[in-house]
Amino acid sequence: MSDEFVFADPKPVLEPKPDVKQFYWTMWVGVVAVFTVWWLLYQSLQHLANWLTYDLFGLSAGSHLGETLAFFLYDVPKILLLLSGMIFLVSVIRTFLSPEKTRKLLGGKRQGFGNGLAALLGVATPFCSCSAVPLFIGFVESGIPLGVTFSFLIAAPMVNEVALVLLLGLFGWQIAALYFISGVTIAIVAGIVIGLIPNIERGVEDFVWQISVGESKSSAKKLTWANRFQQAGQTTREILGKVWLYVVIGIAVGAVIHGYVPEDAMVGILGKDVWWSVPAAVLLGIPMYSNAAGVIPIIHALMEKGSSLGPTLAFMMSVVALSLPEMIILRRVLKLRLIITFISIVAVGIIFIGYLFNLVI
Repeated sequence: MSDEFVFADPKPVLEPKPDVKQFYWTMWVGVVAVFTVWWLLYQSLQHLANWLTYDLFGLSAGSHLGETLAFFLYDVPKILLLLSGMIFLVSVIRTFLSPEKTRKLLGGKRQGFGNGLAALLGVATPFCSCSAVPLFIGFVESGIPLGVTFSFLIAAPMVNEVALVLLLGLFGWQIAALYFISGVTIAIVAGIVIGLIPNIERGVEDFVWQISVGESKSSAKKLTWANRFQQAGQTTREILGKVWLYVVIGIAVGAVIHGYVPEDAMVGILGKDVWWSVPAAVLLGIPMYSNAAGVIPIIHALMEKGSSLGPTLAFMMSVVALSLPEMIILRRVLKLRLIITFISIVAVGIIFIGYLFNLVI
């Protein structure tokens, strides 16, 4: 019997894998903890603003300066907290729905049903004005009718996720629901009307029909929840970095209106009994530029001063749906005649909604 032994090759020593389950438990506990801190801060803002204004600074309750400062100190952190939470949540949702997937969902849809689906997708996919051109080209390349495309482009800024959340926080679910329903209705009807215009395709620049937009390779990449939260956190920081100044300026204007502008003056301009207030509010909003984060605080102050909901909401919709920068960007792909048609149809829809709100509220 041989004394020699044959040994099998030893198995390589594997590095222990991290406990994936523990990692995800830690991640979700962290998310819950952050939300809890966010909620506690949000609930304590009113008391903190009053303490700073009337106790620390010694201003009199009811004075113009006291009311202005209390409004400012309460609304700045309140809106920034609402924005941070909302942007993070929407950013997570956006990781599930890319522009390429949006085009696929709308591809082949006809007028009517397609307009409704496009408007709802416009609400759910909050692409900014800078995305208007590539989205428009992508929709055209996918064979989506122009009317359906316009329903999406109208709903995306008009039923703005920022405005919806802020209206919910400042005015309650009834006003937020009215804003949502009216905005989606305008997007659907305006898209149908634009789609019925004869030879509407001639209003699109020729180069648009010659561009082919392919599927992004990165869109097929499957993301984990950790990836989604990481992307959402980065997006939240980027967006807040871009809009915080608008928030502060808008709240400052709203605070001055709240503390110093007489109530009768606002009612005289944006009151229900003034027949021209709604179209005047729309015309005033068209050339202005602001995002929802900047305009909502002003709307809040106007409403507290006695302005009617109809013209006030018409002003807000005009600012966010017909902003000058977006019209300039869209001019790259649309001819002037179609731009004017687009503005006119949306403006008429907003005016109708403004008068409707005056009648029912």
